[in-house]
Amino acid sequence: MNTIYILWLRQLKRYFRSKARIIGSIGQPLLFLVALGFGFGPIFSEAGQGNYIDFLAPGIIAMSILFTAVFSGIEIIWDRQFGFLKETLVAPVSRFEIMIGRTLGGATVALFQGLLIFFITIPFGFHPILSAIPVAFLFMILIALFFTALGTAIASVLKDMQGFQLIMNFIIMPTFFLSGALFPVATLPAFLKTVLRFNPLAYGIDGIRGVLEGGIYFGLSMDFFVLGSATLLLLVIGGYLFSKIQI
Repeated sequence: MNTIYILWLRQLKRYFRSKARIIGSIGQPLLFLVALGFGFGPIFSEAGQGNYIDFLAPGIIAMSILFTAVFSGIEIIWDRQFGFLKETLVAPVSRFEIMIGRTLGGATVALFQGLLIFFITIPFGFHPILSAIPVAFLFMILIALFFTALGTAIASVLKDMQGFQLIMNFIIMPTFFLSGALFPVATLPAFLKTVLRFNPLAYGIDGIRGVLEGGIYFGLSMDFFVLGSATLLLLVIGGYLFSKIQI
């Protein structure tokens, strides 16, 4: 447990030492919020769907968590290239503990980023149901854990940063855009609805949107079950792949 705490704390220190990283990670979500929220807002409203900012904000919050969490996991590649990972792995502790400590640290950073974006969306017109924030917070935790573990699993397989762009283009970006973050799931064609059912992020966004904004598609129990099960499974897979890393 001491190892987990130390690695968790190390991830937090690494993040909060870099003010540029904190500010930079706000840019993309803010761009999506302003460009899409105010650009498509009138069209969304005229279609009888209500306030687009209220609909969009949960997806932007989840997007912020997604990218921060994945990048936290991918940092393993940098640590491997510069020798920091070797120093950690030679310690007389379980590699699974090391993976859990890093994952919790990365998830905490991603969660903080998500909360930061949550508060930023309010001045732009987001009107969340305040009493539902604790439940939304739980969904945010699950999203952060899932994608930090995914980043760890990917980084455990990749040898260098050469394949990172491939991962972004063929896994991370489609995961976001095919999650219902930017458009209502109910109006999609049947084949896209089927694709969304295999996307864990879709259940996380549906849960956050359902409790904060009122519209839910899959159902709250289903959202919890699928995202929670997927997170546990990926923690196990990430732990296994991390234990097989060759330095």
